[in-house]
Amino acid sequence: MKFKLDENFGTRTQEIFRIAGYDVQTVFEQDMQGCSDQHIYEICCSEKRCLVTLDLDFADIMRFSPIKTSGIIVIRVRRNATIEMLEQLVHQVLQAINQRSIEHELWIVEFGRIRIHQNE
Repeated sequence: MKFKLDENFGTRTQEIFRIAGYDVQTVFEQDMQGCSDQHIYEICCSEKRCLVTLDLDFADIMRFSPIKTSGIIVIRVRRNATIEMLEQLVHQVLQAINQRSIEHELWIVEFGRIRIHQNE
């Protein structure tokens, strides 16, 4: 499985994915920071990469249909979240991916739960 980390993630998160054995690129590496959400969505679709983001706009399945994707993961953090809290949520995602495919799904990840949306 291949992932693309949105610009709101840094090298620490990228390393967590790499250590877990995943092919991971970042929006920053491709000099796409500041690009429209639509452009990032289209690139992820064409590259067959699951997008991992903090941007709640990607939770809009009418705008960003998960059926066309290798998956979309929207991580929801509290306003006062620390890097350690964010890393816990990333580990929660990686554990869930080992149990279920995210292909064509939107996952909204919060502490202790993942809401899964399928576009049929």
